[in-house]
Amino acid sequence: MAFLKTVLIIVMVYYLLKIVARLFAPKIINYAAKKTEAHFKEQFGEQHRRYETQTEERVGDVIIEKKRANKKGTSEKVGDYIDFEEID
Repeated sequence: MAFLKTVLIIVMVYYLLKIVARLFAPKIINYAAKKTEAHFKEQFGEQHRRYETQTEERVGDVIIEKKRANKKGTSEKVGDYIDFEEID
């Protein structure tokens, strides 16, 4: 009898949780979507503000960027060159 009582309680809890999830799941998902939207808007706003400040500072400025001088070759000796001959 205790086994049937335990199984019945488990089944009732399962269906109760199923009903509660159907009632509250849309509200929880809606809340999470709003929080995510607010987070994205905040990040976009920060990037937009940074972009505006960069463009405002550079209006009318002349910027000259020089290329770095590439060091061609090194004087370090890597190894000896050995000339091989084919033997027929």
